[in-house]
Amino acid sequence: MDPVSPLEQALHAARALVLADLMAGRVAEADVVSLVEEAVAHRRWWVEQWPEGAEFVAGLVAQDVQDALLERYGRWPLCPVCASGDPHALDVDPELGPDPHWVCSEAGVRVAPVGSLGAVTGGPASA
Repeated sequence: MDPVSPLEQALHAARALVLADLMAGRVAEADVVSLVEEAVAHRRWWVEQWPEGAEFVAGLVAQDVQDALLERYGRWPLCPVCASGDPHALDVDPELGPDPHWVCSEAGVRVAPVGSLGAVTGGPASA
């Protein structure tokens, strides 16, 4: 059996992290999971063209899913930090870089690493 390539490992990890955040927000329905699969398929081509970008894939998949959800359903993930004002979505920071985090641009704070929203929102991924 062939070992899993580092590119496939990065893609599988990105899928798992984004799914964990979707589960934490209780929005991991079948059609939403399909959006994750589409984003991973799209990023597979991207990372095959630029293997050095493998460490950026998790943040990119998170952004792709966030964009797809905005088009179809609305903002995700909603900021759990700001108690007042209009509901707003978190952003991924850095937009293209390693170690992506969900951040609240309005409060200027890091909320959680991508894949760890459950620890902040009290969702299924929390310990």
